[in-house]
Amino acid sequence: MAETSNAATASMAPELQTSGWLNTPKPITLASLRGKVVVLHTFQIFCPGCVQVGIPQAQRIYQEFDPARVAVIGLHTVFEHHAVMGPDALEVFIHEYRLRFPIGIDKYDGEPKGVPLTMHAYKMQGTPTLILIDRTGHIRLHKFGHVSDLTIGFSIGALLSEEIDESSGAAEANPASEAVPASSGSGACDADGCSV
Repeated sequence: MAETSNAATASMAPELQTSGWLNTPKPITLASLRGKVVVLHTFQIFCPGCVQVGIPQAQRIYQEFDPARVAVIGLHTVFEHHAVMGPDALEVFIHEYRLRFPIGIDKYDGEPKGVPLTMHAYKMQGTPTLILIDRTGHIRLHKFGHVSDLTIGFSIGALLSEEIDESSGAAEANPASEAVPASSGSGACDADGCSV
């Protein structure tokens, strides 16, 4: 993983820009989740690393952690094969894989093509990308590719144990890593993920 980030230097998480939501009765905002650790898992339905590793991990986190303290959110963020990975295909995928956590659909500026808005705002390299947001709304981990269950479990636990300074809205520890690398632009998929 990359360098450790602390709450004082961590950047605020940009709000999610979505065109729709599944597995939730109403749209979700990061602002509405303040006070919880947010696990944001971004994926595409035809990304091998997402299907084999990332999505099962998000489902396990959703099942294992108390939803009053940890919010797991999926974000379907499509940057390739737009015509075949639309909302209808996503609904079938969610049903077939029996996913239970809320899943947003990353929004485009106009027609579905290129990189969607949330993916662009977070400077993601591809899918899967795992982002941990602390209870004050700051990005504490930003990782393209696979993160081991042990590492992510430790990082979530550390964020849950942080003391929050209510006056500044910042946490007082540095449990997780942050890596916001530049995009490589290669557009290749392999067993670990699909890069932009």
